[in-house]
Amino acid sequence: MLTADFDYDLPSNLIAQIPLPERDKSRMMVLDRKSGKIIHSRFKEFPQYLNQEDVLVLNNTKVIPAKAWGKRGENEIEFLFLKEREKGLWEVLCRPARKAKVGDRISFAPDFKGKIIGIEPEGKRLIQFSSRHTLSKLKKIGFPPLPPYIRRKKENIELKELDLERYQTVFARKQGAIAAPTAGLHFTPKILEEIKKRGVIISQISLDVGQATFRPIRTEKVEDYKMLDENYSISPSASGTINQTKRESKPVVAVGSTVVRALESAFKGGKIQDGKCSTFLFIYPGYEFKVVDRLLTNFHLPKSTLLMMVAAFSSLELIKKAYKEAILQKYRFFSYGDCMLIL
Repeated sequence: MLTADFDYDLPSNLIAQIPLPERDKSRMMVLDRKSGKIIHSRFKEFPQYLNQEDVLVLNNTKVIPAKAWGKRGENEIEFLFLKEREKGLWEVLCRPARKAKVGDRISFAPDFKGKIIGIEPEGKRLIQFSSRHTLSKLKKIGFPPLPPYIRRKKENIELKELDLERYQTVFARKQGAIAAPTAGLHFTPKILEEIKKRGVIISQISLDVGQATFRPIRTEKVEDYKMLDENYSISPSASGTINQTKRESKPVVAVGSTVVRALESAFKGGKIQDGKCSTFLFIYPGYEFKVVDRLLTNFHLPKSTLLMMVAAFSSLELIKKAYKEAILQKYRFFSYGDCMLIL
């Protein structure tokens, strides 16, 4: 299977640059896998596609302000804080990377400085900070880690404040993600309450969205690509609820690709296993889904692992048809864009 099979042409004006004034006003394409039928709807209608005792699974990970600018002398460098390996020691990506060498001291603020102590594969740097409370300091100076297709200038404080609020789900609880689980961005407290009133069971898990979710595929063949790992956690309560739902042959509705990856990874021995774990699972056409029955997702980048996942959930032919229709109907694409419900 070729990576090029998952390419498509997208007009740049359809890449959403800012969120809509109201979260639940986004458009929602409804795609029926069995009939191939496409319905154009709005996310406000999402609760109507759920029934009593369905289980809706949310990813409650919380995005940290992982982007920050540091200085090496007079040179300014952009950093993306990926993961804290231990207190005060962080994996980061930076650009321009050539300006960040082992031994360099980087100043982010007068009381927030670090030293590059290592260079790892794919351009990662290791920075050692003297303070063990780096996350609290990062929260003071950091910016939302928006993907590069959303254009921002760090001088635009107004947009920074908007992004701090809107590049985060209303149910975010467990901090640790460096990208938002974007299918969850459409929800409001009112929509969640309406879903509960319909008798739908809402279950929450956590997958800390990391580099694996957004790293581009650079292999010619899909099968040659190796996913990076991401950490997830599922409580005994959540696993019990989902397992009971599967035993009763009722739908498990996943909100976003990260929920799919966590649930499918946790399915072992015929049921969802609770606990904390790491997953390298790569889902592409040919994969047999064991847990997820329906999927709410955004529109994804060409040749991305996320596009391959939704193609596996429906079919590549049907997804290509849906994306062509979305472009024709001028849907808004990617993180701040519209969504698709696959039944």
